[in-house]
Amino acid sequence: MAAQKGSALLLKIGASAAAAAASDTYTTVGGLRSTSISLNQETIDVTTKDSANARELLADAGVESVSISGSGVFTDATSEQTLQGAFGGANIPNFEIVLPDLGTYQGKFQITTLEYAGEYNGEMTYSITLESSGAVAFS
Repeated sequence: MAAQKGSALLLKIGASAAAAAASDTYTTVGGLRSTSISLNQETIDVTTKDSANARELLADAGVESVSISGSGVFTDATSEQTLQGAFGGANIPNFEIVLPDLGTYQGKFQITTLEYAGEYNGEMTYSITLESSGAVAFS
């Protein structure tokens, strides 16, 4: 399999926080230079004295979560304005993260961090962190 371009890994925000993720219209979040996704599953330790000094885990029992982070240049794109409007809002917006030649994760994500920065002789930047809320679908 050929290597993939990092710029092809896309974060997209849904047009409607209330719509079901599958029926929403998504827009690529502008200005991002780096994006990452982390899939997490808590472990449930069921080790006992009968475990022969080896840890045993309960299968399919922990809480699953997905974290997304990104950073880039602030371009004042409509999608970046949508992020600002969704931060701290009454609804948790729908997002997609597209992994080229692998698939798409789709679900509701709360914006937990939205940071803006700028140096006097440089561009304005922003960074964002998202945490999943509910089930995240993969297709």
